[in-house]
Amino acid sequence: MHAVVEQGLIARIRTLSPQQVIEVDDFIEFLASKSKRSTALDRLLAIAPALEAVGAESINEDQIAAEVEAARQERRILQAAK
Repeated sequence: MHAVVEQGLIARIRTLSPQQVIEVDDFIEFLASKSKRSTALDRLLAIAPALEAVGAESINEDQIAAEVEAARQERRILQAAK
């Protein structure tokens, strides 16, 4: 990021209330996770032809989302048990 832009953002953040800073942080986390999800989905879809070539059943984005949610739920359960 350009240093001038970065310094401007920092200066603007410093003028915000603590609650607003939390909201900015939440939004940054949202953007980062959105980017990660998009990258992961692109990688998954890129291997779809190879999976089909070996006879694996193809799945759509809704099925992928359901599988991811199931894995997340399982991880939450495991973490809660610790």
